[in-house]
Amino acid sequence: MAKKIEESELILNPDGSVYHLKLKPENIATDIIVVGDQGRVSNISKYFDRIEFTVQNREFLTHTGTIGNKRITALSTGIGTDNIDIVINELDALVNIDLEKRILKSKLTSLNIIRLGTSGALQQDIPVDSCVMSTHGLGFDGLLNFYDTSALILDEELINAFITHTGWNSRLPRPYLIPCSEKLAAKVGAGFIKGITATASGFYGPQGRELRLRPAMPDLNERIGSFEFKGQRITNFEMETSALYGLGALLGHSTLTVCAIVANRVIMQFSKDYKKTVDGMIRKVLERLI
Repeated sequence: MAKKIEESELILNPDGSVYHLKLKPENIATDIIVVGDQGRVSNISKYFDRIEFTVQNREFLTHTGTIGNKRITALSTGIGTDNIDIVINELDALVNIDLEKRILKSKLTSLNIIRLGTSGALQQDIPVDSCVMSTHGLGFDGLLNFYDTSALILDEELINAFITHTGWNSRLPRPYLIPCSEKLAAKVGAGFIKGITATASGFYGPQGRELRLRPAMPDLNERIGSFEFKGQRITNFEMETSALYGLGALLGHSTLTVCAIVANRVIMQFSKDYKKTVDGMIRKVLERLI
């Protein structure tokens, strides 16, 4: 007999929607674009031929609609891997848990989840206003350490090489590395710069920024940027991809991140008009999805 998921473990609103996202199964498509910023949801849905559903709860704003015959959901996650933990688990619950009976469905659904974000380049030759597709998410955040990852095949050789090269501070979470979906990369990734994306647990100290507080590893970015292993290098820094890739892999969903490069951390440049770059990235990804 299927195990029942208790009310305290999967919280539903009085209307039957999942607690944080305020969504019901019929409210989402199987192709989902996630963004950090609420304002970026309408930057996606303005290209829909029709918006059939909208809802907002806290930082989670959802627009579901169609372009031609293609149904797409655009959803804001807010910032950070902690929010990704909420979003991916609740999206999975919508398609793979019978919310009335509170049991797993016998037939599971795999979602396509593409993150469109902004990011800072860690290599001098990656120009501001370009776009990077994340071949892997390198997590410094520690989130995946709270899950049973025995089902994942982790590239321990690369992880150990990274730890050795950077002299990784033992007080920090052990890094982990998860690849993107090859299927989505083939469909969406043409023409984008490709590389490993590092995911930090914060914007300032965890990404090597120093205002009034000194980071534990002041030369973190230099150590990360100089790392190379079997032709692979770390291209950029952001705050969500490792959790997206890790949870997606564990739950059987296809995931991919494409980020507009709004800053280059090596040559200290920032985009003069990053919104134009983000819009171009959105249009390109939507064209390839449909």
